[in-house]
Amino acid sequence: MPKPHASPSLQTLFLTFLRLGSTAFGGPAMIPYIRQIAVDKKGWLNEELFRTGMALCQSIPGATAMQMAAYVGLRARGLSGAIAAYLGFGLPAFCLITALSVVYAASRTVEPVLAAFIGLKLIVVALIAHASINFSRKYLTHTPDKLIALGTGVVLGLKGNPILAIVGACLIGLILYRNMDGQAPAHSHVHDNPIKRLLLLCIPLAILLATLAALNPGLFELAMVMFKVDLFAFGGGYVSLPLMLHEVTTARAWMSPEMFMDGIALGQITPGPIVITSAFVGHHLYGLAGAAIGAIFAFVPSLVILVGVTPYFDHLQASPLFRRAVRASLASLVGLMAAVFARFAVTTAWSPLGAILCLGTFLALRAKVDILWVVLVGACLSILVL
Repeated sequence: MPKPHASPSLQTLFLTFLRLGSTAFGGPAMIPYIRQIAVDKKGWLNEELFRTGMALCQSIPGATAMQMAAYVGLRARGLSGAIAAYLGFGLPAFCLITALSVVYAASRTVEPVLAAFIGLKLIVVALIAHASINFSRKYLTHTPDKLIALGTGVVLGLKGNPILAIVGACLIGLILYRNMDGQAPAHSHVHDNPIKRLLLLCIPLAILLATLAALNPGLFELAMVMFKVDLFAFGGGYVSLPLMLHEVTTARAWMSPEMFMDGIALGQITPGPIVITSAFVGHHLYGLAGAAIGAIFAFVPSLVILVGVTPYFDHLQASPLFRRAVRASLASLVGLMAAVFARFAVTTAWSPLGAILCLGTFLALRAKVDILWVVLVGACLSILVL
């Protein structure tokens, strides 16, 4: 085995995660592959550090696999390593979703394309149902969890603000979970000072935001919307869907729920996290510049949090208030996902063949068929029969 903590070059980090990102279908399913490379093959991290990173990335906002890529880079080469790994892992998904967005904009009125997207909407309904069941089994283990999920689902179902629902759930969780704290995790004994790193990361972002605000208020608004979505996406990339749906279709009417579902479907045939749908939204509004800004600000806030929190995570884990709030946020995401499923199911045009396709997709996902094949086969069947 390589010597632990061997320091890779930035080029090595970037290319390693570029290769991983090119095959990163399934999101969190990529984490074992990240561990295999970072711990077993390269020795960049030891097992204790990797496990600490897993706990951290599951406790803060953002797509878990993307966050783990950044965490490995951060531990291996500091801030520059985190950025190199983050860019490498996310770049394939961004390039492909942007290319697909261009094709979608040019061809969505073509008959076979229309048929394909009718089927893809049904596949998205099955996908959200599948994810909701998985999350409910993982996070709804006690009555308070179920009450919080029900409450947040009702709020979103009544077209309330999902971010306020998450904040409210966290506050309620501080009370409901007061007798369910459990034991604090063990310390990893890793300490450093993140202030310089945060300044190096935040100053360019602040300059970019100020430039957008001065030169293109529309792009600035897009950036702030995606910033907010990522900031509250506890539990992984899927949590961004109800937040983004609310901001894009309800609060601002930038696109219809049906078009947003098309974006989700396109996101599922690209590697990387589902939050890359932000690039689809951005391209629809402002072309290639919008795709870039949408993607950047749908990922950067969680990267900033990762960089800032990593040295202090032991202390956060030891805090009962932090553990209660995180547990409540994870329970709330189940309610939000269920509300999104209900909304998509209502707005989708159903037919007997469409219902069969949706059910078949759901059963295939429950049988753990690779999601890429599910989406591709479903799109082909849609062209033939719908």
